[in-house]
Amino acid sequence: MFRVGFPFRVFLFFAFLIVLVWLLGSHAAAQQSKSDNGNQAASDSSQGQGQEADPLKRSITEKQKKQNAKSLKQELSKTYKKWMDEDVRWIITDEERAAFKQLSNDEERDQFIEAFWQRRDPTPDTVENEFKEEHYRRMAYANEHFPAGIPGWKTDRGQMYIKFGPPDEIESHPSGGSYQRPMDEGGGQTSTFPFEQWRYRYLEDIGQEVIIEFVDTCMCGDYHMTMDRSEKDALLYVPGAGATLYEQMGMRSKVDRFTGSGVERLGSSPFNKDLQSKQFDRLEQFAKLSKPPAVKFKDLEEVVSHKISVNLMPFDVRADFVKVTGDTVLVPVTLQVKNRDITFQNKDGVQRGTVNIFGRVTTLSGRIAQTFEDTVQADIPAELLPKTAENSQIYWKALPLRPGRYRFDIVVKDVNGDRVGTWSRGIVVPEFSEDRLAASSLIVADMMEAVPSKNVGTGSFVIGTTKVRPRVPPADGKPVSFKRNQKMNFWMQVYNLTVDEKTHKPSATVEYNVVNMANNKPVVHTVESTDAMGNVGDQVTLEKTMAAANLQPGLYRIQIKVNDNVSKQTVDPSATFAVE
Repeated sequence: MFRVGFPFRVFLFFAFLIVLVWLLGSHAAAQQSKSDNGNQAASDSSQGQGQEADPLKRSITEKQKKQNAKSLKQELSKTYKKWMDEDVRWIITDEERAAFKQLSNDEERDQFIEAFWQRRDPTPDTVENEFKEEHYRRMAYANEHFPAGIPGWKTDRGQMYIKFGPPDEIESHPSGGSYQRPMDEGGGQTSTFPFEQWRYRYLEDIGQEVIIEFVDTCMCGDYHMTMDRSEKDALLYVPGAGATLYEQMGMRSKVDRFTGSGVERLGSSPFNKDLQSKQFDRLEQFAKLSKPPAVKFKDLEEVVSHKISVNLMPFDVRADFVKVTGDTVLVPVTLQVKNRDITFQNKDGVQRGTVNIFGRVTTLSGRIAQTFEDTVQADIPAELLPKTAENSQIYWKALPLRPGRYRFDIVVKDVNGDRVGTWSRGIVVPEFSEDRLAASSLIVADMMEAVPSKNVGTGSFVIGTTKVRPRVPPADGKPVSFKRNQKMNFWMQVYNLTVDEKTHKPSATVEYNVVNMANNKPVVHTVESTDAMGNVGDQVTLEKTMAAANLQPGLYRIQIKVNDNVSKQTVDPSATFAVE
């Protein structure tokens, strides 16, 4: 047998110790590495959770962005849907509902909602909209007092309250029970379900003494509006019970209530012989109550149209358009009242006439864009009054407006004579876009003069550096006229002349053509060039004065034709006038 010596055994022992120490060291290092990795993972996890908790630092993919945008659009759509289906469900008309559904973007919907409330505002000149405030007060009241497993605004009582407000009188039978019928319902005693009768003294477009009946046939608080007054009769289908007066006397049978045609199953009595014919009235009333209420405060257009037919005080109006900025247009409005239409009173030997003027400009949505009011006073010596009967008093007001369609409504009142006249027109304020040649109104004026530098842009009839007093054409369609001893003035501005890249100046010609409309022959033809007008830019003001004495009496047309030689564009406004 082979035997191991002592030195060798010692060597094996130390080798074993070395291997054991190495193994223990490797295990400890592995454990430390695992612990470090675990701590790092926990740290990373904690940081990751922290990042996810902060949505502002979280990265979002394009797909998620599109999804968020879609969700936002759906949420906004829900807002408008809620407004139509809940907020104004009982008061929006079918036409308004159809129009709202056709809108394509939220901006249009916002404008529609604004216009919806403004049409119903009883005081459009104030910030408050009393109709809107009262509407939401009624909704809150309905939700508080008429819930029936559903919000109070959805119930029939809530609907009537929101539409027509609190009734003048309520007859309430919250527990039903014994009920003595009125004679127009057949008389006699019966037992009823809970019911209420609301009485309105007057409802516009519906009538006087309107009675609405609500019945709770389920005994659960859900009162519904009914056309059939017999529906509240709890004994209606019980043979021999709840007999009417005629039925008690043997003159009628309860079966008769169900054999006749009609919406009501009331028993006959001496007081309801025309019951069948009145059922048509109840059907009509029910239909009207189910419709949205009429807009109480009519559109201004309807009111003005009515006033035009009773216009007792005539006056003439002219509106012109002058560009101020890219999105603002000055609209000078000129009113003319003949002295013969003004009532004068003697004040210390002087005849004094006073006219009050009120004007309102509204958008198509009914929003008030501008209002103005003023007083025109004329003092004429008593001895000259007959000679000045055909003279006129002129009033001028310049209104800055954005391009668009407006409604102009003007009221003139003769203070001393207590006569009133109205004038209403739809007027389109033009848009002077910067990419095409354009011109202001061509104003035919009886006065045109430069104003001092301190008065530029201020005062009546002042446009820029010139005082221009327009001649106002009469309402009968005749042109403005001048006497042969007067001067005729023509004023116009031209916009967006193209500047030549080489000369850095515009190049245009201006032709003045006056044509005799009797024979269509030209009587005046002059040509001017911007090259001779001095330092002009893309905008130029044209002023031309002619003596009426140079023209024979007759009807004429003036045309001012502007040719832009750079852009090859042309504008050629015209106006008619007469020489007497």
